[in-house]
Amino acid sequence: MHLAVALDGTGWHPASWREPDARPAELFTARYWVDLVREAEAGTLDFVTIEDALGLQSDRPDGPDERTDHVRGRLDAVLIAARVAPATSHIGLVPTATVTHTEPFHVAKAIATLDYVSQGRAGWRVQVSGKAHEAGHFGRRTLPVIEPGQIDEPATRAVVQELFNEAADYVEVVRRLWDSWEDDAEIRDAATGRFIDRDKLHYIDFEGKYFSVRGPSITPRPPQGQPLVTALAHAGIAYAFASRSADLTYVTPADADHARQIAGQVGTRHVFADLVVFLTDGAKERLDTLDRQVYRSDAAIFSGTPAQLADLLIEWRAAGITGFRLRPGRLPADLRSITRELVPELRRRGVFREAYESTTLRGLLGLPRPANRYALGATVA
Repeated sequence: MHLAVALDGTGWHPASWREPDARPAELFTARYWVDLVREAEAGTLDFVTIEDALGLQSDRPDGPDERTDHVRGRLDAVLIAARVAPATSHIGLVPTATVTHTEPFHVAKAIATLDYVSQGRAGWRVQVSGKAHEAGHFGRRTLPVIEPGQIDEPATRAVVQELFNEAADYVEVVRRLWDSWEDDAEIRDAATGRFIDRDKLHYIDFEGKYFSVRGPSITPRPPQGQPLVTALAHAGIAYAFASRSADLTYVTPADADHARQIAGQVGTRHVFADLVVFLTDGAKERLDTLDRQVYRSDAAIFSGTPAQLADLLIEWRAAGITGFRLRPGRLPADLRSITRELVPELRRRGVFREAYESTTLRGLLGLPRPANRYALGATVA
């Protein structure tokens, strides 16, 4: 079984910042994020994801709300991961970077740099922005306000399809830029005065509807060759995008039968189920207290003991889910329950690792290092 945790602020419940052991005053410090990721690494989890967006957190679909009782504001997820990388040694680091309104050249360079800083533990959670107010930060395009009840209307589906078509081209450009340096392009031979072999740097010459990128990248090929590309998907258009462009897909099943249906629709090797979790014996009572602040989630919400969660994970795994991205409702409390109670329970049942088996994120997930598409004689799937 593969396990990841999704880190967001003080936890996924909007009232979590008011919990006794929360650290809201430290949200914008490096130590806060280092401590969380080190805790996840102590539990030998595969990786952490770090949430990010191009707009302030909001309970409204059409722009910032006026709430003052929820966490607002973020640090840049890629930069957090780069800061955390030298303070950890095995766990994968998968920051969110939005593809809408940004440029693939910049993201390719940033994630490649993270792969170097972490020595092969980088990934990327691809995120599409369909929010009108986020488009307003850039002034390059306008997007309609999409209400939750309009998602199946033809006009809305057309907008969503266009955003994911653009995302697919974006990921393709990034992947080509990662391959634009061959693995042995750097010579670094002081005797001959040759630092690079220019014949092993390649123009990618990508021409599409959304991007025209010549390349090559300015960053050599990452240690993993291709850092892990991941995406969250809730329905058909996003499933198709993830199957085409990602190595790993996060999905949001409601139960084991739903998990089985989704696993059959997603074509990536790894399908991770997202679950918001509230753990410990008093989790239900604590959740009831927190839920005086109304809480809704796109993912199923679990509250109960680590043993009960282990039962659920094993049941969903039998339905075709290869791993789980757990969203701690409260940080650090639920993260500690995952690493110090759930992980030992899964080990007792023989379904989770005792120690890290690889030094790279792709290795932890059993994914080979891809061949370079531009190298002589290379064949790339």
